[in-house]
Amino acid sequence: MHKPDQFNERLQLLKKYDVPCPRYTSYPTVPYWEDEPSTDEWIDSVKSALTLPDAGYGVYIHVPFCETLCTYCGCNTTITKNHDKELPYVDMLLKEWQMYMERVPMLAEAPLKQIHLGGGTPTFLSPYHLKKLVQGISQVTNIDLNDFEGAIEVDPRRTSEEQLSTLRELGFNRISLGVQDFDPNVQQMVRRIQPFEQTKTLTETARKLGYDSVNFDLIYGLPGQTIESITKSAELTASLRPDRIALYSLAIVPWIKPAQRSFKDEDLPQGNDKRALYDQAKQVLLSAGYLEIGMDHFALADDALFKAYDEQKLHRNFMGYTDQRADVLIGLGVSAISESPSCFHQNEKVLPVYERRVNEQGEIPTLRGHLLNEEDRQIREQILAFMTRFQVELEGDQEADYKQYLQQMIDDKLVTVANNTLTLTEKGRPFLRNACMALDKRMRHSHPQDQVFSKSL
Repeated sequence: MHKPDQFNERLQLLKKYDVPCPRYTSYPTVPYWEDEPSTDEWIDSVKSALTLPDAGYGVYIHVPFCETLCTYCGCNTTITKNHDKELPYVDMLLKEWQMYMERVPMLAEAPLKQIHLGGGTPTFLSPYHLKKLVQGISQVTNIDLNDFEGAIEVDPRRTSEEQLSTLRELGFNRISLGVQDFDPNVQQMVRRIQPFEQTKTLTETARKLGYDSVNFDLIYGLPGQTIESITKSAELTASLRPDRIALYSLAIVPWIKPAQRSFKDEDLPQGNDKRALYDQAKQVLLSAGYLEIGMDHFALADDALFKAYDEQKLHRNFMGYTDQRADVLIGLGVSAISESPSCFHQNEKVLPVYERRVNEQGEIPTLRGHLLNEEDRQIREQILAFMTRFQVELEGDQEADYKQYLQQMIDDKLVTVANNTLTLTEKGRPFLRNACMALDKRMRHSHPQDQVFSKSL
């Protein structure tokens, strides 16, 4: 009897809160980085962090190359079929790493807990070059394979058993498959033709080789998606039983990625229609035994990601949710982002500039970054807690400030602010990013006029 009223209320909430909003993989978010560090200041922050007791670190490696352009993609990519680019790029990555080793000697001693290969398409690299790259880092560092996470993002259309076998022998144990959607019509519209059997074969290959965790990346809000098509995609996904599933909202940022202008407005699900796609896929996954974690992630109960969530140890960084928190993350490659407890750092984003600075000038290719002050560090931890636990303790005069800022969300029963605690309600789960904006003092103080973020839903 109340369903029409509930539907109308939900529709109004989606209209009200579907606004540009950060994804909060960092704080401050990149557009509000200030107090830019020099390379020396960045290096000093890494040294300082690695002198702490039991300090460890991770390495993220960005491989930008893709053979074809997927029109939905928001990543920093270089489209090429020229595989002669592989070796020069691997050599540059290892040269960059050698510069870090020379300037931060404790990188040889502190435990290297993670290596994550992202892109682009990391499996653009041949098995030989993947081995050269990983060994060039692992052979000069301290890795305990019993406490090590080696992860790679792959395009099933461009990944072979030999590549996965090579990485498995090097200690890699996690793989993330870019799927996005199984519907042929949707795949045609985003220029990514990837038959189900291709994904199925690669999933089975990874399991056969002994990968501990298999993740699928799905996207809702793609052009041409319908309730029927996303139901089928979610059912096919569940049938392959990946350990983890990320169900991301399509970020529409045509001012950054012009290829997205190829989408027609009438082809893109909007507002309630878009959120209904997430809700439908969610119901399919929950019915199949998956558990919802944080924002837009699902996992089986025996996966480490769910265990970290259940034990309130879940972490979030530039790569999304993770079950491990490293004190330092060093990014190698064009546009790669690094972080320490007191500093963010990003490499040059333009490949020829990155190449010149590494090869010709012999320097760590700093583009920009941010030195965190004490307030930044406090808010960073609060946003992290809220993004992973849906609840955060407030300090000082924060309760009064957030009550005022979040009054509409309080009235709509999406959050509560009481007893020095900000809590997201079950009803408020779709609006987690909106609630985080209350904590985001840098954005609130800047009063942004230009759109710099995708919409929240």
